Amino acid sequence: MAKIEAEVGKSQGGLMKWIDDRFPLTKTMEHHVTKYYASKNFNWWYVFGVLAFVVLAIQLLTGIFLTMNYKPSAAEAFASVEYIMRDVEWGWLIRYMHSTGASFFFIVVYLHMFRAMLYGSYKKPRELIWLIGMLILLVLMAEAFAGYLLPWGQMSYWGAQVIISLFGAIPVVGDGLVEFIRGDYSISDITLNRFFALHVIVLPLALIGLVFVHIVALHEVGSNNPDGIDIKKNKGPDGIPVDGVPFHPHHTSKDLVGIIVFLMIFTAVVFFAPEMGGYFLEHANFEPANMTATPEHIAPVWYFTPYYAILRAVPDKFWGFVLFAVSVLLPMFLPWLDRCRVRSIRYRGWTYKTALTVFVISFLMLGWLGLQPAEGLYVLLARIFSVLYFAFFLLMPYYTSIEKTKPVPDRVVYHA
Repeated sequence: MAKIEAEVGKSQGGLMKWIDDRFPLTKTMEHHVTKYYASKNFNWWYVFGVLAFVVLAIQLLTGIFLTMNYKPSAAEAFASVEYIMRDVEWGWLIRYMHSTGASFFFIVVYLHMFRAMLYGSYKKPRELIWLIGMLILLVLMAEAFAGYLLPWGQMSYWGAQVIISLFGAIPVVGDGLVEFIRGDYSISDITLNRFFALHVIVLPLALIGLVFVHIVALHEVGSNNPDGIDIKKNKGPDGIPVDGVPFHPHHTSKDLVGIIVFLMIFTAVVFFAPEMGGYFLEHANFEPANMTATPEHIAPVWYFTPYYAILRAVPDKFWGFVLFAVSVLLPMFLPWLDRCRVRSIRYRGWTYKTALTVFVISFLMLGWLGLQPAEGLYVLLARIFSVLYFAFFLLMPYYTSIEKTKPVPDRVVYHA
């Protein structure tokens, strides 16, 4: 028996050596998983990065199966979606997983970004990680917008019509840019084909590439922690951070619990509330696109509504587009706007805590206002919360430079 086990171990070692001689599999696994040391005081906020990866896998797999039966034609797109829902075996489940996954993708990404703002994960030396993450968000927005048109429902058509027409506000090149995006003088079969190619091929490849670069950059400088302390600065005689533990199995086991809880919530929504009251799947999108009948109230999907509310808060079309673009791009400059030397909110003063609270409230309120009609009190509130949204970033160099902070410990705070 011992001889057989020795032979099996020898053959496995031989196989791994054969692979390692040609591809650094073991070295890569050690660098990124088994010998990648992360802080031992990670809390539940750190699960959302892994969950984003899980949702990406769900979207890619379900998207492949949907593509097998979808027809990117204005005459057949809506009918092909109905065919998937009614006649393809388990097609309804695949479609609901994909549509629900789109909203959950933004939920976990927004929470992942909020965690970075809580613990200063965008600060030196992680500026590049933050910039790559922002590029992931922009590509994700483009991916979601391209996919939003594909069902060729009433809200898909008119929502895309409104968003694409925004680019017409750019002086000189605006009209030409709108025509270039559409591929025609109006949204038509050509537009649908272009968006299908972007959604299925171009943007997913860009997203996967950026996620890979994001992870490589993270593992090069090391993960942040709730205390905002660089664990690499305090190493033991063996060269290992004294406050660090191998990512596997210590953090992978915790992440597995988070994944299980997430999948329980995800499946509950898929089976019992896939429309989520019209927030995940709009009721108007269960009707085919009608170019002659404009919906009473046109609004994008909920994850775009904070920026859409800022756009509608400005009466001038050009300046509305400018503020819309700035509201999306401004967070990219967070590493240089924040002048405080302390990373974690645990040791920051009341000014940043108050500003961050106001920012979160304004972002949520703008999201709600973007779903409401652009009239009366809603417009006034949108303007107020838009000012608060921009004030968080534009005033940051001032209120973070005068901030009174608490002493930061030399070692991470860990409660076993």
